[in-house]
Amino acid sequence: MYAKTGFINDANRIFEEIPEKNIVVYNTMITGLLRCRFIVEAEQLFDNMPEKDSISWTTIITGLTQNGLFKEAVDKFKEMGIEGFCMDQFTFGSVLTACGGFLALDEGKQIHAYIIRTDYQDNIFVGSALLDMYCKCRNVKYAEAVFRKMRHKNVISWTAMLVGYGQNGYSEEAVRIFCDMQRNEIHPDDFTLGSVISSCANLASLEEGAQFHGQALASGLICFVTVSNALITLYGKCGSLEHAHQLFHEMKIRDEVSWTALVSGYAQFGKANETISLFETMLAHGIVPDGVTFVGVLSACSRAGLVEKGYHYFECMVKEHRITPIPDHYTCMIDLLSRAGRLEEAKNFINQMPFSPDAIGWATLLSSCRLNGNLEIGKWAAESLHKLEPQNPASYILLSSIYAAKGKWDDVAKLRKGMREMGVKKEPGHSWIKYKNKVHIFSADDRSSPFSDQIYAKLESLYLKMIEEGYVPDMSFVLHDVEKSEKIKMLNHHSEKLAIAFGLLFIPDGLQIRVVKNLRVCGDCHNATKYISRITQREILVRDAVRFHLFKDGVCSCGDFW
Repeated sequence: MYAKTGFINDANRIFEEIPEKNIVVYNTMITGLLRCRFIVEAEQLFDNMPEKDSISWTTIITGLTQNGLFKEAVDKFKEMGIEGFCMDQFTFGSVLTACGGFLALDEGKQIHAYIIRTDYQDNIFVGSALLDMYCKCRNVKYAEAVFRKMRHKNVISWTAMLVGYGQNGYSEEAVRIFCDMQRNEIHPDDFTLGSVISSCANLASLEEGAQFHGQALASGLICFVTVSNALITLYGKCGSLEHAHQLFHEMKIRDEVSWTALVSGYAQFGKANETISLFETMLAHGIVPDGVTFVGVLSACSRAGLVEKGYHYFECMVKEHRITPIPDHYTCMIDLLSRAGRLEEAKNFINQMPFSPDAIGWATLLSSCRLNGNLEIGKWAAESLHKLEPQNPASYILLSSIYAAKGKWDDVAKLRKGMREMGVKKEPGHSWIKYKNKVHIFSADDRSSPFSDQIYAKLESLYLKMIEEGYVPDMSFVLHDVEKSEKIKMLNHHSEKLAIAFGLLFIPDGLQIRVVKNLRVCGDCHNATKYISRITQREILVRDAVRFHLFKDGVCSCGDFW
């Protein structure tokens, strides 16, 4: 009782007063110490036990795992096996959680092999732990194999597989397995529903997410903060800020995740003033921000060019809230300075950082050097990125863009040759749009769609009208030394333009056209989409790898600052 209520000193006093201590008393005291994070004392007491049983070993393994000491937990499990003690479902569950915690796939496989030789292979608890371990170790194929072989599955098993898909980037599979789960009459809990909504958010699938919102309302699970937070994130990532805001205000209980989800939604949409106002309101309500909250605030400042405010919040994070900056925060600051064209200042900031930027940080600086045509700092950033990640194509592609813009085609050719020699491959750009519950994916100059003839005819018609309206193709975004007519053709067949043309053909008038792209939208496509929105009088929402762009009446919500 004393241990569970946190009065560990009183628990220890009672423990010391017991004249004859048995195994149960020792196990209880060890559990209490571990619960109160007295790790060293718990291990010493465990080592000094005159006699141990399987529960003793499981207690120490579980406690170490719960305190994040994953390797130590696995080592204790090995000792337990050497000592000849029997393991149960709780032992296996805890040690598999530990393996997933520090990505120990080899140890996890060995434990799996041992489980197969025991009577616990068909245990739901152990099977779910195996699923979770393989997913955390990013081996989805093994997780699927375990899932298929499980004779009995409960909501925990299904949720473990669903979450595993979501965490490893298989969001469509996560949605599919949720539907399979319901067909098997397994009722989701708040964690399951929140997880599938998060997968819809990653897919920017507003329609499916809205359906799950309806399910949350019908089932009563909407009252759980985990579900409401996931929905706020969904609406934010789908660009439906009014729904996110409405849901936020309808919540009876909010936590720091609720506030951060809304802050991040406004930030991604580039609404800097609204983001900052919301953040200040959050502070006024006594909600303590975390590092993720500040990533949202700093990125909002970055996308609006609010350099001084960005500096202010960065210092506020460190000095007032005692949050140690991580690479994401430094990348936001690099982005803030670079986007504002203060490249020398960004370089000085990097040189004063306690550690070198990660790949995203260098790519951010390099991207801004391309936009500003700064070859000197661009070469420095490209070389730094190449040293850090030799196989990262960004160092070649972005530097090639700078050379191409300056007409240095020999240097472009050298970079391409270097890419071939190093075996570096550029990530292809893809854009996709959802229509009638099907995702239609396009790549540049793609003719695989059965509607290709209609799409290309639509683009040609739009191009002629855009030229009449004053549109001028930006040839600097073509990295090939070819004729002007060929460059125009390349630009006009970019993946996002194909997806937008598809939307104009099939999405009914009055409905917003929603396109998602895996890379950053290029400057020419951004400019062209403004013209398209004005010519067609359609609202077009493009979510790229960086942010949202809402095009309406020839204007983009980003203010041409992204």
